[in-house]
Amino acid sequence: MAIEKVKAYFRQFGIEDRIREFPVSSATVELAAAALDCAPARIAKTLSFMVNGQPILIVAAGDGKIDNPKYKAQFGTKAKMLTPEEAETLVGHAIGGVCPFAVADGVRVYLDESLKRFRTVFPACGSSNSAIELTIDELERYSGFASWIDVCKGWRDAEAV
Repeated sequence: MAIEKVKAYFRQFGIEDRIREFPVSSATVELAAAALDCAPARIAKTLSFMVNGQPILIVAAGDGKIDNPKYKAQFGTKAKMLTPEEAETLVGHAIGGVCPFAVADGVRVYLDESLKRFRTVFPACGSSNSAIELTIDELERYSGFASWIDVCKGWRDAEAV
C-alpha cells in the first residue's frame, strides 16, 4: 500500500506521526478540505502528466487549474494527464492519493507558484484518506522537487488563507 511507503519515507525524517488518516475519503480537493476543515485552496493537489515519455508531478494549490498555454511554454508539449492505471504504475500512487513523496524512480516533481501564498499546505500521503500539513519549506525539502514553475490559472484572485 502506497501510504506505507510514504510513512516509511517520512520515518527517516522523524515526521511520520504527522500524517493524518481520515475515516472518510480525501480523494478530491473538496473532500480533503472537508476532512481537514480548511479552505480548498490549501489542499496541495498533485497532478500527474506525461512529458516526452516520462511521468512528472505538478503540486498545485487546490484552486489552481492547469493553464494550457503556460504548460506548453514550460514543457514544450500539450498537457497529457496520466490515466489512473499509468499513475499507479509509473508514479507509485493511485489517483486520489497521488503525492510527491516516495514516488517511483525517474519521476520529476514540480511545485507550482500557486502554493507560495500559504504558510502551510496539505498534500496527500499515498492513500485516498490521508494528508500531512507541511510548511512550504518542508514541502520543498521532502518532495525533492526539480523547480518552481508557473503553470496554473484561476488562483491569483483568491485570498491567501
